[in-house]
Amino acid sequence: MSMKVLLFDLDGTLVRAGGAGGRALDKAVERRHGVAGVCKLLNFQGKTDLRNFSEAITAVTKRRATPRQIAAVHREYLKELPKQVRISLRRKTYKTTPGIRPLLERLSKQEDVLLGLGTGNLEKGAWIKLLPSGLSGYFDFGGYGSDSYYRPNLLRCGVARARKKIGGKRIFRRNVWIIGDTPLDVSAGKRAGYRTIAVGTGWSPWKDLAAAGPDHLTKDFRNIKQWMRWIEL
Repeated sequence: MSMKVLLFDLDGTLVRAGGAGGRALDKAVERRHGVAGVCKLLNFQGKTDLRNFSEAITAVTKRRATPRQIAAVHREYLKELPKQVRISLRRKTYKTTPGIRPLLERLSKQEDVLLGLGTGNLEKGAWIKLLPSGLSGYFDFGGYGSDSYYRPNLLRCGVARARKKIGGKRIFRRNVWIIGDTPLDVSAGKRAGYRTIAVGTGWSPWKDLAAAGPDHLTKDFRNIKQWMRWIEL
């Protein structure tokens, strides 16, 4: 039996956290560098947290961020993130993507499928964001922004963890699917040698998703039969 691995992006794909991550980073940078509102200057879509931290620090200091500065912002961010997620929940701006739960439920019943995360979020931050959705139980491994600045590398880390779960058996690249809502999700999956599905559930324009050249492109997760056919189940 050939195992299939599906790595899902988090923000815009599984959930919308109502801007919790951006607010947490704003607070972290303000505490460490005394400048408020830096996230208004940045575009986070499809990037890793470590890259976002670096760009935010550079934006306020006008110098290349040092590892020590990034580590300090990292710590402050993780302290602040749970509070900001709670704020999104109170404001009712935290949303679970429509259709994703039935699809994950169906996929979780497949003996030849492993479900993981493939996200630019730090590992701890990813679980903080995902927990209120009730989707955490479908995932127990992944590749994270704390693994690498670069998305292709963190996706490879996710696949390596999938291999460990099945005793080190080989996983063919053609059986790995990267699922995300931005062109950067698609390009990272392709550079890593995996297959890709782009979903229009986030903030990226449809034409940009199409131009990225995913193996498949869909507006959402609602058509389960179509998804099962694409994944060859």
